[in-house]
Amino acid sequence: MDPRVDAYLDEVKHWKNELHRLREVVLQSALDEGFKWRTPCYMADGRNIAMIGGFKAHCVIAFFKGALLKDPHGLLVQQGPNTESSRSFQFTSLEQIDRHAGDILDFIRQAIEVEREGIKIDFTTVEETPVPEEFERRFAENTALKAAFDALTPGRRKAYYLHVAGAKQAATREARIDQAVPRIMNGKGLHDCVCGLSKRMPTCDGSHRVLKKS
Repeated sequence: MDPRVDAYLDEVKHWKNELHRLREVVLQSALDEGFKWRTPCYMADGRNIAMIGGFKAHCVIAFFKGALLKDPHGLLVQQGPNTESSRSFQFTSLEQIDRHAGDILDFIRQAIEVEREGIKIDFTTVEETPVPEEFERRFAENTALKAAFDALTPGRRKAYYLHVAGAKQAATREARIDQAVPRIMNGKGLHDCVCGLSKRMPTCDGSHRVLKKS
């Protein structure tokens, strides 16, 4: 048991009892407990298997490669249309967690086997990702932007495409591109650090918030 998880559960505002119970169930497995991304994380042989956390509507155990797990009863949920790998098991009561404790442990067993067998997710490539019309128009109007975008890694380009395409309104898609242009021109991805304070470079870990407080 990781003392950082104890501290997290002491301070959590939503689903405190349920998260304590989820932790108890997970610790019945062979997983090692850790604390990553400010969240309880569970690993096997150093590889990430699952995380637990609370949201306003529910608490979850999320499996990093949940898309590869056998789920005949449809218990696992895809967090969003663009989520290709992880799947979450959502709970709203202690009774529900207790009723599905066996299912949780079975998913954990499967996830450990997936890692030990080296099975990987067949992710959609950036070439297979539809390009939002708004991006195509901007590229045609601004060749420097197109060159800077093409210089990004495939994963960063794909993240921008999905971020913009995720907006339902054309005005919102345009606004997201406006916000992204300075990052793109600076060679940064959607989730990259731009303040230089992150402890997880190049990824942003939220350290920029100290700048707003000062």
